[in-house]
Amino acid sequence: MSRKLAVIIPMYNEEGNAEKCIREVCSVLNKKLPEVKLIVVNDGSKDKTEDILKSLDAEDLPFSFVSHPLNKGYGAGLITGAKEALSQGYEFGLFMDSDLTNDPEIIPEFASKIASGSYDLVKASRYISGGGMEGVPFKRRIITITGNFVASFLFGMGIKDCTNGFHAVRLELIVDIDFKERGFPFLLEELYYLKKKGVRATEIPYVLTSRGADEGVSSFSYTPELIWKYLKYALLASFA
Repeated sequence: MSRKLAVIIPMYNEEGNAEKCIREVCSVLNKKLPEVKLIVVNDGSKDKTEDILKSLDAEDLPFSFVSHPLNKGYGAGLITGAKEALSQGYEFGLFMDSDLTNDPEIIPEFASKIASGSYDLVKASRYISGGGMEGVPFKRRIITITGNFVASFLFGMGIKDCTNGFHAVRLELIVDIDFKERGFPFLLEELYYLKKKGVRATEIPYVLTSRGADEGVSSFSYTPELIWKYLKYALLASFA
């Protein structure tokens, strides 16, 4: 059986949501994509996340995990997951967030695009027909819409949702890159290098839902430093 796709989810201090996330993703995989596996990266969590992962790993689930002794950041978690998936023989990695704002039911749509053999990168998009945002604060909505409009123009890859972390990529294209970013700007740095490599990219519609109060507090915030890092890679891509 071909090991085409692995789902990769980084987690940091997700004891309140880890089990729910893993069970929901594995449920979709068992029902619709039995050849796909979930790999979780515990990024140095200081709560009970690792204990939960160990308990679930003992069950008969299409799931395994690896851990960082110390927190290394979002981007580092993705790369660790990518290298682990590649070492297990998987060709593509589908990166998701651990808070279930990325709907696991969309995973088969990624798998379908990958199976076509036409693409190296598949991005979920809030800005194409069928996509959108629900429950997202107005200020954050305006910032992200404006930022992605600018980034889409500068990258020139036909991708409208450049900052979305819900994406699948051919693993061999990223594991050999010496990434500098370890936080959320990793997504733009990754896209910059993928453009330089001439990837074939496409998007599928996706509706972002705001993280619920019972699922913890998001660590994401738009700071001037963060916005500059995003813009920096978009500007570099415009010359690539």
